[in-house]
Amino acid sequence: MKKITSYIMFGTLLLGASCKKDFLNRYPQDQIAADLFFKSETDLKLYMNGQLSLADTWQYISDQNTDNAATTGLVEIKNMMTGTPSSQSITGGWDWSTLRNLNFFLDNYHGADAPQEAKDHYAGLARYYRAMFYFGKISRYSDVPWYGKTLLPESPELNKPRDPRSLVVDSMMADLAFAASHIREKVPSGTPNLWAAKMLYARIALYEGTYRRYHPELKLESTADRFLDTARAQALSIIQSGKFNIYNTGNPGSDYATLFASQDLLSNKEVILANPNDYVKGKDGNINGYIFNDYEQSPSRDLVQTYLMKDGTRFTDIPGYDKFQFTQEFQNRDPRMAQTLAAPGFKRATDNAPYIQRLNKNFTGYHQVKGYFNTTDNTIAGSMDFPVYRYAEALLVYAEAKAEQGNIAQSDLDQSVNLLRARAGLPGINLAISNATPDPVQAAKYPDVTGSMKGVLLEIRRERRVELAMEGYRYDDIMRWHAGKQLEKIPEGMYFPGLGKYDLTGDGVEDIILISKSQDIPAEGAKEKNSLGVPLIYYKAGSFGEEVTVYLKNGTAGGTIVTETQARTFQDPMFYYRPIPYTQVALNPNLKQIFGWQ
Repeated sequence: MKKITSYIMFGTLLLGASCKKDFLNRYPQDQIAADLFFKSETDLKLYMNGQLSLADTWQYISDQNTDNAATTGLVEIKNMMTGTPSSQSITGGWDWSTLRNLNFFLDNYHGADAPQEAKDHYAGLARYYRAMFYFGKISRYSDVPWYGKTLLPESPELNKPRDPRSLVVDSMMADLAFAASHIREKVPSGTPNLWAAKMLYARIALYEGTYRRYHPELKLESTADRFLDTARAQALSIIQSGKFNIYNTGNPGSDYATLFASQDLLSNKEVILANPNDYVKGKDGNINGYIFNDYEQSPSRDLVQTYLMKDGTRFTDIPGYDKFQFTQEFQNRDPRMAQTLAAPGFKRATDNAPYIQRLNKNFTGYHQVKGYFNTTDNTIAGSMDFPVYRYAEALLVYAEAKAEQGNIAQSDLDQSVNLLRARAGLPGINLAISNATPDPVQAAKYPDVTGSMKGVLLEIRRERRVELAMEGYRYDDIMRWHAGKQLEKIPEGMYFPGLGKYDLTGDGVEDIILISKSQDIPAEGAKEKNSLGVPLIYYKAGSFGEEVTVYLKNGTAGGTIVTETQARTFQDPMFYYRPIPYTQVALNPNLKQIFGWQ
């Protein structure tokens, strides 16, 4: 009973410390407390279980800070591009409580009476989480102080300046190397194992290798290949293990969607790590209302145009593609598109008839279905598992790292990204053809991509965007590829050639009518009906800012749906980073702002 009480007291102390702004000045426990809490393998397990950190279903609405979606949310990067940001207005992100807890464990776990293998396993988990923590810091600030131990109030390191990015990342790589060598393969469901550690190792190595390659302001281009080597090697290790497969039952119209609407991903061979949910047990993964009701975001037309045709040809090669209307856009496309976005004819479990795309101010007209569990039963929807790491990502990492180094072969494509295209029923990427005829639309998005592998690298980037759409990867990809200028483009929505009646369900019968602001919407009984005898849905359409429901680029003359008009400016390299909050610099003047931040 005394030991249980001690765990509760220790957990309370850690929670209280995490709420303090200046946690590094608070020493967590003295040696007596460490001796009390780290006596056995069970103690190590209990402590590390308390540090468990997994991405969850909210990731499905985290692309709103990218070109994948329009948003009405107070998204930081959008506010930066449309305002005058400074260290006084950008105050989030400088929190270190998680690191404090992990370092305390790493300083004290050695004394536990447990086999060395067990101690190494839990130390590996702590270092895995520490690398994850610092990944968030370097991707936000670049140079940050590296703290590899628990600090005392009198520790001089509390007032240290930023450490160079190279030092911090090398320390992260050392943590990940240890984790990928010592974390157990067999662990309780929903907790990181050996393969999860390798996946994070590969992800961060790819990020850093490409970031260094495409960001000259770091002056680290010459070291990029070292990280690309690591990314390739770790991804290849996962591939060659034979333990994972792309989920493919031969049904390209549904296999992909299964990964994002499943109550059991723990047994799915594509899922390296899953976050299991169980509504009955109080772990609710239901975000249906947020996804389908345009909670702050709706998918962009730029994302729609990225998907290929189902025969593998480019949608943007079709003459007049930019004037295609909603139902035409979905014809003969990559099946993943209709498993990510609601296609014409989509029917919700709550409806007897096909869903009619809802048009609202500031949104695109497109609706997300990826991550949407089509049921009226909240018990089922709330028990939807989330795929934290998918084998698909390992394949994408491997292909990209090889292509970046200029030594990818057709066989590499066939054992990686082409498996993803095969699941969708698409032809695979052909190395020779891709390099001979690079996509000009993709090339315009990524002007830094050059060389003999330009075409295939652009196709791998397309594949990554499509396969991982609306899963929260896109922002980091844009940042590491030095493609921040893409965010200056205001997301647009569906195309309407002008006022009039339109079919949105694909049955050839009009569902909605766009009228001018000067017209009155008839009373319910007086509304015009379509050939099926169903009243049309009326919308007033016009220019942005007018008293209408739908904003069109050319007003009543038509165009794409406009979500906002305030100009965006992405300042390079400044906006690839964030300033250290002003109050923290005031507390520690050794912390200097970089890349033009004040």
